[in-house]
This record gives sequence, structure tokens and C-alpha cells, in this order.
Amino acid sequence: MSLGTILLIVLILMLVGVLPTWPHARSWGYAPSGIVGVILVVVLILFLMGRL
Repeated sequence: MSLGTILLIVLILMLVGVLPTWPHARSWGYAPSGIVGVILVVVLILFLMGRL
């Protein structure tokens, strides 16, 4: 496995972990999942361009 693949898997797991459906995260709103989503999109674009 390359470093980019591992990073992509970790970011996807983080995105699932910050969803506001969990009881401890209801008051957070959508900000954490939005931030992780943007990071995931940037890493995915870099991965597809071959820079990661």
C-alpha cells in the first residue's frame, strides 16, 4: 500500500467519525465533516493528479 492510499483511507474514516449523527457530536453541526470533506477532496485531487 502506498502512503496516498493509507492517507485516503484514514481521511474517509475521519469523515465518517465526525458526522453529526453520533450522540456526542450533535452540537457540533456540520462544520467538522465539512472541513474533513474539503481535505478529502483536496487529497483525492492530488492523488488523481499523481502528486501524492
